[in-house]
Amino acid sequence: MKAIPTISKFMTTLPHTVGIEQSLAKAGKMMAEYRVRHLPVLQGGKLIGILSDRDVRLVESFRDVDPEKVTVAEAFTPEPYIVSPNASLSEVCSEMSRRKYGCVLVSDNDHLVGIFTWIDALNAFEELLSTRLKP
Repeated sequence: MKAIPTISKFMTTLPHTVGIEQSLAKAGKMMAEYRVRHLPVLQGGKLIGILSDRDVRLVESFRDVDPEKVTVAEAFTPEPYIVSPNASLSEVCSEMSRRKYGCVLVSDNDHLVGIFTWIDALNAFEELLSTRLKP
């Protein structure tokens, strides 16, 4: 039986990021342009959280809120789920499922090196089904 692969095999490397002082409007435009649903949030180059498209839509839904004036700092989620590139694919997927996370940030020596989303998980599942479990 083959070993369970690490998250580094399936993560998206060099994810797009957003600064904490950027406007929600800019973050929303970035998500649309890059066709992503999650942006790791940086402050001074340090990873401090995650912003999802759901966070942006929620704040934009409030009456009298100007997305050009509201910053990422007012909408992001601090303390995201972060794993090492050597984390087991099985353990990460289990935790994502248990906690209903849409993504996991991957950090090596306090540097963001990737993101693993449920789309990446589905791609991993498809690859494993077609290579390891093929009759």
